[in-house]
Amino acid sequence: MNRREFLKIMTAGIAGLGLVPDVMAQMQRIRITPRVPDFDNDIKDYLIKMKSFNEPHEGDIYISRDEYPVFESTVMRLNRLEEFAGHGNFYILSFDEGIKIADTYSEVGAFPPKELEFLEKLFYAEAVDYGFFGQKTIQKITDQVNKREVTRIAESGNYVFKGEPFHTYEKIKKQVGDNVILTSGIRGVMKQFLLFLNKAYSNNGNLSLASRSLAPPGYSFHGNGDFDVGENDLGSDNFTERFATTEVYHRLSELGYLKLRYPAGNLLGVRFEPWHIKVV
Repeated sequence: MNRREFLKIMTAGIAGLGLVPDVMAQMQRIRITPRVPDFDNDIKDYLIKMKSFNEPHEGDIYISRDEYPVFESTVMRLNRLEEFAGHGNFYILSFDEGIKIADTYSEVGAFPPKELEFLEKLFYAEAVDYGFFGQKTIQKITDQVNKREVTRIAESGNYVFKGEPFHTYEKIKKQVGDNVILTSGIRGVMKQFLLFLNKAYSNNGNLSLASRSLAPPGYSFHGNGDFDVGENDLGSDNFTERFATTEVYHRLSELGYLKLRYPAGNLLGVRFEPWHIKVV
């Protein structure tokens, strides 16, 4: 309870007892010294979390025990939906399109009201509550990717937006060569839901841990134009700091493309992402 709330309650109590205003005057002179934040230790704890981003930490926020069954069934349904719709198509699938497919095909199964409520609650929650301080880029859960404004990148299974994102990717390919590949392009709301919730699910429902690696739904710049690149044949290590040791990374850096969205030491609650090309 803060001081204002305390005084409000006490004022009502004193008025009911008929005490004189002098009592209140004396109380108003009482000053409570607030705790001075220890910024050095706070930053130190934060940097430790970022260094060990894939491990649980004290204070992490988890899916509650009561909500866990709905969380689990939602994750399973989203995975079935991606499998049914196709991994490439799923990148640009809207929330409404996903719900319609699930309603229509028993292979996925309709989202029951509790699962839809869970997804809406997650989308509209304040991500800062579990440690993500990035900007919200998509305001409504029903926002969708305009399919006339995207282009599919051959042999990648990914899409990028036409205009500046596509031209940026084309220049990178021309200047860096075939050794650079697109590892992740556009991600609609459904794709970000799946990535984020799969990460939380594999870590006992730890939303804070998931948010250190993946932007929560509604907060990803992959829905606005950013994309990820990697080095051919590096595989999943393209999404680790090992990518920062590659020739592709060094060429991108030399050419000035690495205006990173999440640089090393950032204070957004996100690990270092040397592969993330900032376009928007």
